[in-house]
Amino acid sequence: MKIDWAALGTVFGVSLVATVALVGLFTLGIVGLSKQESAAAQGGSATLARTGAYACFALCAAAVAYGIYLIVV
Repeated sequence: MKIDWAALGTVFGVSLVATVALVGLFTLGIVGLSKQESAAAQGGSATLARTGAYACFALCAAAVAYGIYLIVV
């Protein structure tokens, strides 16, 4: 049995980058929702923060759906 270490390293690197990117994107969505509440409390408009947060969550859902698509097909 021969293990292709270069391919294994590539898969590990891509998985690590994708995981960090998704967690960061989800974190930005949570921060956007928390800024929405503080902006509303200060009397400002919270539409931009809410829209950005929903966009982050939509991108996370799209990445997860694409991953499931890759596994199934």
